[in-house]
Amino acid sequence: MNGAQLLPVFVVGLAGSVHCAGMCGGIVTALATTTTTTITVIPANGGPSRLRGNDGLRVLVYNAGRIGSYMLAGALAGGLAGGARSMASLAGVQLGFYWLANAMLIALGLYLMNAWRGLAKLEQGGRTLWRHLAPAAKPLLPADTPAKAFALGALWGWLPCGMVYSVLATALLSGSAADGATVMLAFGLGTLPMLTGLGLLGARLRQAMQRRPVRIACGLLVLGFGALGLARAAGGVTPDWMEMLCITPHP
Repeated sequence: MNGAQLLPVFVVGLAGSVHCAGMCGGIVTALATTTTTTITVIPANGGPSRLRGNDGLRVLVYNAGRIGSYMLAGALAGGLAGGARSMASLAGVQLGFYWLANAMLIALGLYLMNAWRGLAKLEQGGRTLWRHLAPAAKPLLPADTPAKAFALGALWGWLPCGMVYSVLATALLSGSAADGATVMLAFGLGTLPMLTGLGLLGARLRQAMQRRPVRIACGLLVLGFGALGLARAAGGVTPDWMEMLCITPHP
């Protein structure tokens, strides 16, 4: 996949990360990149834990672990979908993925605006997986070494999240494990500024990102990507410039 095709995915991560700021229990909610790093985490049992370190390295490796898990999930989705398509040779499978991916973006936009909570049902389904993974986090607390911070981030990357699930639909569309991992890398890099910013500004940024106008603006942006994609699918041939604004099927 080229950079133009990944741009919408990156922007979706950037805009959708307002969800990370206030709605994803279990994701890092405050990262202080000062001499002493404090990471506030909301574990599965609901009680906050404070993890202390000596510098911002733990913040970086935590996010590296999180994004690494996204890439692994994307590789699995892209590889499985690509293999199924090549073995079954089903006509229209790729087009079906294309419609699904853009419909999921519309659902995510509505979710960010709190206009429709359908993706919350997907998160509830994912909690079954999380119940098996959550106990593995206990030996990693406190995350007082880069290795433990990386492992904790990798584990948290599997936290049930409707936003991640919506982008995984795009990874399904990619057609291969490598492209699926690349899609999720672009998405993860899009979320990185917000999660790093939370470390620098903490509660102030969290409060700002939860304002209704901000959430509506971000939701409309994501919804717009999905709507353009569906319009492109329904309209047949469209201008080449739309490739930079829409998810593009794998050739």
